[in-house]
Amino acid sequence: MKELIEIQHSLKAPKGQWNNFGKYKYRSCEDILEALKPLLYEHKCELTIADEMVLVGTRIYVKATVTLKNENGETVSTTAYAREEESKKGMDGSQVTGAASSYARKYALNGMFCIDDTKDSDDTNTGGKDDGLSDNRDMAFQEIDAAKDTAELSKIFNKYTMLHDDKAFMKRLGERKKEVPYVQA
Repeated sequence: MKELIEIQHSLKAPKGQWNNFGKYKYRSCEDILEALKPLLYEHKCELTIADEMVLVGTRIYVKATVTLKNENGETVSTTAYAREEESKKGMDGSQVTGAASSYARKYALNGMFCIDDTKDSDDTNTGGKDDGLSDNRDMAFQEIDAAKDTAELSKIFNKYTMLHDDKAFMKRLGERKKEVPYVQA
């Protein structure tokens, strides 16, 4: 879909939020949507986002699916998952679900529109110890936890090549591989 390529090329979604606790800039789902709206209008495209609750083992995940539709009716979709915390201090159940939804939606949008947080100026997002890959690592961990078989784990491994030297990523993959059924990729 040529409109997607053009939107990916033109999209500028700066990190417009500030985390006082971690002392870093970040972009929210709302920041991405705000940057997308004029481009969607310009290219006569429609964007929809749908959430679905998915039970994996004993954990609940929010599955967010972003779908882009052009004026010819062609569509392309991406999906991302975020796990609900069992409990989060100071948040009620609906707030926990809302936070997981925002996170899943943000990463589905990142996937659709090729927004790579590691290439943004994460110099301010180091807190003295972050290697700039934490957003990719977090997303990879969510996908690993949601994987239903080894074929899905293989796809995740191939998707996150930038994490192949990350010990935590490789350990998480190895542990999950022992928990899921083997399916040839």
